[in-house]
Amino acid sequence: MIQLEKITKRFGTLQVLKGIDFYVNKSEIVSIVGPSGAGKSTLLHIMGTLETPDSGTVIIDSVPIKSLDQKKLSLFRNQHIGFVFQIPQLLPEFTALENVMLPALIAKKNVKTTEAEAHELLRFLQIDDRANHKPNEMSGGERQRVAVARALINKPSVILADEPSGSLDSKHKEDLHRLFFEVRDRFELTIVIVTHDKDVSALSDRIVKMSDGLID
Repeated sequence: MIQLEKITKRFGTLQVLKGIDFYVNKSEIVSIVGPSGAGKSTLLHIMGTLETPDSGTVIIDSVPIKSLDQKKLSLFRNQHIGFVFQIPQLLPEFTALENVMLPALIAKKNVKTTEAEAHELLRFLQIDDRANHKPNEMSGGERQRVAVARALINKPSVILADEPSGSLDSKHKEDLHRLFFEVRDRFELTIVIVTHDKDVSALSDRIVKMSDGLID
């Protein structure tokens, strides 16, 4: 499903990734752990095609990312990859429902169909009663569930999460951790989570440890 070979990345004089080989199987949940500065988020961003490696190969869902021009790459990212970040990054002027719909509308999908699918996702995530609320009217846990729904709206094959529970209290963390496994089982997704949280990494199918730009 995801295959990275000999990935390197440098920012200025700092060598962040030093030849990473990494893979994730279909429907697997993998946690990437390690100290701050290990290169975890950079690796995740390269997996998500948000960053370009200096060298190496990235293959996602059998597609070599280097083979895509910028237009095709943006389309591929929109259709195949969903993102969940530590800060949900919801647009404050839009309701929960509208935030969830955005990636599908960017992909020029039918508005009525998208609205129905967004409602269905919010119901699955047990937050449909907040569909017409704006982000500042929701709790941190509710906003993160909206972010998960937004990541799912285009039916991606991969979800990439960067410290998704980092800003939540202990109860909402536990709820979010459980939610990822429910999402994987319901939608047969591949999920990669960068985390410092030992609870979520312990639940994962596999833990990958990084330090100093390398996988241990």
